[in-house]
Amino acid sequence: MNPETAFPRGQALIDGVGAPDGTRVLQFYPHVEGSAVTCLWETKSVEDVQGFVDTTLGDSSVNVCYEVDSEKAFADRPLGMRSSSAPAAGDE
Repeated sequence: MNPETAFPRGQALIDGVGAPDGTRVLQFYPHVEGSAVTCLWETKSVEDVQGFVDTTLGDSSVNVCYEVDSEKAFADRPLGMRSSSAPAAGDE
């Protein structure tokens, strides 16, 4: 990953610029050194996210997208993490 290139390009992912219909990032977890990022997306298909991320970030990173097993997954916001400032679906 090239953080100097990936992070400025990645702002478009966070802002949803050019995102496929029904696709938005819900959570963003950057490594403290900027060497990796994990994101949780809401989307109609994994292929939509993979294409959006690959097109937006280009050669600045290697991106792996997969479907989460919603039956086994859980989430809670850790202490110290802020809420997103991105609009919720339908609020735009």
